[in-house]
Amino acid sequence: MPSTKTAADSSYVCPGMPPLQLGKTTSFFEFWPTWLMYFPISIQWLALSIRYRSLTLPLIANPQLPLSGMVGVGKSELLSQAQGDLNNVILPWFTVTKTEAPLEQQVDQLKLAVTDSGFAYPFVCKPDIGCRGIGVKLIKNEQQLIENFTSYPENAKLFIQKLADFEPEAGVFFTKHPNEKNGKIISMALKYTPYVIGDGEKTLGELIESDQRAGQLIHLYQSRHQQHWNQVIAKDQPYRLVFSASHSKGAIFKQANYLITDALSERLTQLLANLPDFHYGRLDIKFKDTESLSRGEHIQIVEINTASSEPLHIWDSNTPFKEAVRALLFQYRILFVYGNENRKKGFTPPGFKKLIQHWKLERNLSRFYGETD
Repeated sequence: MPSTKTAADSSYVCPGMPPLQLGKTTSFFEFWPTWLMYFPISIQWLALSIRYRSLTLPLIANPQLPLSGMVGVGKSELLSQAQGDLNNVILPWFTVTKTEAPLEQQVDQLKLAVTDSGFAYPFVCKPDIGCRGIGVKLIKNEQQLIENFTSYPENAKLFIQKLADFEPEAGVFFTKHPNEKNGKIISMALKYTPYVIGDGEKTLGELIESDQRAGQLIHLYQSRHQQHWNQVIAKDQPYRLVFSASHSKGAIFKQANYLITDALSERLTQLLANLPDFHYGRLDIKFKDTESLSRGEHIQIVEINTASSEPLHIWDSNTPFKEAVRALLFQYRILFVYGNENRKKGFTPPGFKKLIQHWKLERNLSRFYGETD
């Protein structure tokens, strides 16, 4: 298990991000299995199901989205509902579905779709159905695009998105009670993509092994950087260890509630009013710098994660276990409250069978996705 010893501050972060105050290298629970971390939440879910007389009530917290996006629901399902100014803030995207047609024909159609979209390399490809950053790829050329598409099974959908103008990223958890006009931000975390800095002598592998945090998470980095593992990194050159800012893939999350402002809350409330009956979710936002983020300016939305999303500050290595569990319990209570209010408005919770079907769909598709960049 990774240790919890204190690490020195990182010597490099991308422009626009504040200095990285690591504190502990990792918390003792940071990389626990999901089932273990969510065990208290499952107990609460059962208790609230009895109280509200429905096991699946949270699945209508966002009633216009199948299962409120809990599992097995494509990213495109929600983003395709966006209207007005929200469309201008979401990074441009389109999807392509792998079919039974001859592969050569599908590849030609895929290349044409990229051309018609006006996308230039590099851009991002990821599964339409998938969570925790699984299968996210930075596509740098046509050959990588074809290889990635070819790896998908039939009937799987590839989500292709323009690369953001900015590297800094935040996870912003937003809620809006179904009977209220204004929403609020209940959690914010900055998402740091870790780097090591070359010294002109050590190989990439040696730099990672000697890093106080990365050295404890070698299993997250070694296979994806195998090609450069024995390469000496030039002096003072930053080498980015992950592209996808996903904690489970090696990104570093830091609590950033100090950046929450009325201006940002108002801006998100305005934008998300362009989604029908949207009440609950986490926005992954690219931004120019923290000052403009707090003003709600110069932001680009990558994804809107819904019922299964987490408040990312819980994965800050300095967050106490008690606070992490408390935050998860709080957010799942919100799901029941919002689901109950929407039930009063005439929405009907789905059957448990449907939830299982979507879970199996996502699990089966996930077996085919490539390693995350």
